[in-house]
Amino acid sequence: MLESNFFTKFLQLSDFRTLAFIVALIALFKVINVLQKKKVSFSTRMITGTVLGLILGVIVQVVANFPDSPKDITWINQLSGWYSFVGGGFIDLLKMLVVPLIFLSIIRVIMNMQGDNLGKLTTRTIGALIGLTAIAAIIGIALATLFNLGQGFDAANNTAEIREAVSLTETIRGLLPSNIVSSMAEGNIVGVVIFSAFVGTSIRRLSKKHAETIEPFVKWVEASYKIIISVTMTIIKFMPYAVVALLANTIISNGIGVLASVGKFIACLYLAVLIMLVVHMIVAMLNGVSPISYIKNASEPLILAFTSRSSLGTLPVTIETLEKKFDVNNGVATFVSSLGSNMGLNGCAGIYPALTAVMLAQITKTPIDISFCMMLLVIIAISSFGIAGLPGTATIAISVVISGMGMEAYFPLLGAVIAVDPILDMGRTMLNVSGTITSSIAVDRGLKRDEAKSNNTVKKAV
Repeated sequence: MLESNFFTKFLQLSDFRTLAFIVALIALFKVINVLQKKKVSFSTRMITGTVLGLILGVIVQVVANFPDSPKDITWINQLSGWYSFVGGGFIDLLKMLVVPLIFLSIIRVIMNMQGDNLGKLTTRTIGALIGLTAIAAIIGIALATLFNLGQGFDAANNTAEIREAVSLTETIRGLLPSNIVSSMAEGNIVGVVIFSAFVGTSIRRLSKKHAETIEPFVKWVEASYKIIISVTMTIIKFMPYAVVALLANTIISNGIGVLASVGKFIACLYLAVLIMLVVHMIVAMLNGVSPISYIKNASEPLILAFTSRSSLGTLPVTIETLEKKFDVNNGVATFVSSLGSNMGLNGCAGIYPALTAVMLAQITKTPIDISFCMMLLVIIAISSFGIAGLPGTATIAISVVISGMGMEAYFPLLGAVIAVDPILDMGRTMLNVSGTITSSIAVDRGLKRDEAKSNNTVKKAV
């Protein structure tokens, strides 16, 4: 044991086990580096990083004798801090890119857009995002009812505080960028999109009479966009390394024993995630992307979303994947992904609230009839848009839905579920990103079909 304050407080190395597992992480980085030098594909390195992170996390748990509360063990807390430095630091770098990437991309897209495509893009994006979330909610309701979630549930010692539900009008107004600098600093992506849309629209309008005046700004946007894309590509190269630390840290921080008390809920949620992923693949297939191609091409952002639990942090990778691997137009990829990271979240705002609401109904013996299911579906669909841009999205989502169903008094019964939220959030976030990818493909292919029909009509007329 190392008792010096220098080791315990500053270096966070009070136990040789902490140092040993830091060395183990570095050794796994070397494995990834060897694969990179051998020109192994990026997707394979991502999958390898995921497997290595899982194994490392389980080994730490074995050494710690599978503690019920890993956070109470000093050396695990210190190890988690070091792993967070690597994995969380990478996510911070990705988040650093989000605002400038979205700001420049939206302006560039709109100023180069032709005709009435902006209106179509907006309505179809919102329709696709909310529509997929409604389907996710139906799957959640069906599985929760089928597996009788909540029956026989031990309600003792479960405490949780319901998050304050903000009205839809207040939420939407809160997304308007009253202070664009503040919106950028707070990560209000919808606000950034709105401001960027106004700037892009103004450039289009002014380009007719004041082309020479605005030309320097237009060139600045184009040059800045190329620079930020280059920075993005540089950071993304480190993703396989970060995945090892991210997944290992999730396992060592939450433990395995904690899963037992709510194992049925976790299993039901992940089954719902798998079913919804199949739905996504079907939608993609209807738009010309085979299921195998979908899984192969979407693997990188999905793995990052799963291990990082950050839809926003995954955003640059999602946009790049849509453009390069799914041949989605840059404007569509940026626009849909930006809104998709803030609304219509299939996992956090669709499946999760559905499962928790039905679970509470089962615990409290509330009849689950057709009117209950229809009301729940409507509330989920509306709230999936209303919670956009707010922190703690999943907890906000279940708070809004449960309040809307008149069951807010029973929220403390969800304490055990909320305790394992990081485990649940991995699957939810992955599904959120998959929903964004699917929506982007559907919207892009729809606009391209419309353009093809319009061109054919013009040719026939000529």
